[in-house]
Amino acid sequence: MADIIKKNGGQQGQLVEFDPFRMMRDLLRWDPFREMAPAFPAMPAFDRNAFAPTFDVTENKDGYIFKADVPGVKTQDLEISTSGNRIQISGKRDVEQESKSDTVYTYERQYGSFTRAFTLPDGADIEHAKSELKDGVLTLVIPKKAEAQTKKIAIGGAAPKS
Repeated sequence: MADIIKKNGGQQGQLVEFDPFRMMRDLLRWDPFREMAPAFPAMPAFDRNAFAPTFDVTENKDGYIFKADVPGVKTQDLEISTSGNRIQISGKRDVEQESKSDTVYTYERQYGSFTRAFTLPDGADIEHAKSELKDGVLTLVIPKKAEAQTKKIAIGGAAPKS
C-alpha cells in the first residue's frame, strides 16, 4: 500500500503524512468508559488500579487445581471460605509506603482487595482441600470424592471356545 501525502493548503513547505493505520490505532485506544469513571468512583469496574489476580482452573483425574498469581500478598491477607459447593477466595495487597522525597514518574502496580468465587461440581471433596502460597503463587487443590472419580470397567465376555 502506498503512502498518501497531502500538502498543507497547497502551500510549499512541510508535508503532512496521512497514515490511516495510525489514525485507527489512536481511535481504538479511546475508552469511552474511562471518561465516566469519576462519576462512579464506588464501582470497582471503573477502577483501573484495582487488584484483580487471574486464576487458572484445571481438572485432572484426582481433583481440581486453582492457581493464581498474587505477588506481594501475605498469607495472613488471604482467605479461602466455602459455602455448600461454592468456594470464595479473597485477599488484599496493601499500598507500599513511598517517601515524600521520591519523585514518582509512573505508578502502574495494582493494589487493593479482591474476591473471586467459583462453583464446584458435586464430586468435589471440599473437606480435604489443601492450599499453599509459594513464590507469589496461590495453589488450591480440591480432590474429587472417591465415588466421583472415573473408574474403568473391564469388558468381559465369554472365553472363545476352541
